Amino acid sequence: MTDQHDAFFLQAHLQYVANLSKQKESLESCMSEHMRVSGFYWAVGCLAALGKEAATPPALVDWVLACQHPNGGFGGNLGHDRHLLYTCHAILALVMLGKENAVLVDETAAFVASLQQPDGSFVGDEHGEVDTKFTYCALSVLKILKQEHRIDMDRAMAYLGSCKNFDGGFGNIPGCESHGGHIFTAVGALSMGHQLDKYADANGLGWWLCERQCDSGGLNGRPEKQADVCYSWWNISSLVALGKLHWINKDKLIQFILNCQDKADGGIADRPGNVADIYHTFFGICGLSLLGYFEGKEEFAGFQRIHPIFAIPHRDVERLNLHAQVLP
Repeated sequence: MTDQHDAFFLQAHLQYVANLSKQKESLESCMSEHMRVSGFYWAVGCLAALGKEAATPPALVDWVLACQHPNGGFGGNLGHDRHLLYTCHAILALVMLGKENAVLVDETAAFVASLQQPDGSFVGDEHGEVDTKFTYCALSVLKILKQEHRIDMDRAMAYLGSCKNFDGGFGNIPGCESHGGHIFTAVGALSMGHQLDKYADANGLGWWLCERQCDSGGLNGRPEKQADVCYSWWNISSLVALGKLHWINKDKLIQFILNCQDKADGGIADRPGNVADIYHTFFGICGLSLLGYFEGKEEFAGFQRIHPIFAIPHRDVERLNLHAQVLP
């Protein structure tokens, strides 16, 4: 990997994240009110990756804990119904802040286990939507809480196997099109269940993923789509898990991510010239971490490597003694 890349605007990005909590009347803030806990996770994730999680305002930690339901699980904001996705994001954020002991373990584990269906799949809440991302969220939460014994793991793994397509990829339910985001959730869940080698075709899926690299250097989520920074996480984490990261041009992808930075106001956009948002900022930073961009550079000595499966720093994965299968 070459060192001839554009700069990473650290101070601008830190200021961008710090300003998010002050923009309560912005259009972006109003439109994302229902998923504020996810935004909190992405923001804390940015700070943790940059070694600055201590800068998280205590009032925001109190707020996310107030989103916890007394019978387990978290809603996307105060007063919202509990949901598996926001439960996962809240707990991941709390782990990065060292506050995971505030989670109601038994109640939350019972809530998550109640969402597993007879075919092994998981729904997100009482309304019954099925998606591979809910399997990923369920396993992530239960492994952190040391409660994975509450579910039928083999049936969960077999369900993910039923979502596999002829091209080696995975859809969000059986028969649906392969997509980078769905592949991440399937690969991540299979990795956490230690059955990645059983249900994933490393060569076939690895080839499908590396075929997503565009002329710009960026990655798309499915054929004939534009490159998007978020797939620098979704696709790259899967390639790392499959042992195929060397199949893509890392230098070109790093430069694509850096080209998506807002050099003046901070943040990272989906593609060059677009408006930055916290979602793409987080996954852009995570992508750079997986690609090794920050390693060996003195100015980034305080940065934390992000784990490709759990999407939190390696130090937290080690602290909680979490394990996942990564293929050689």
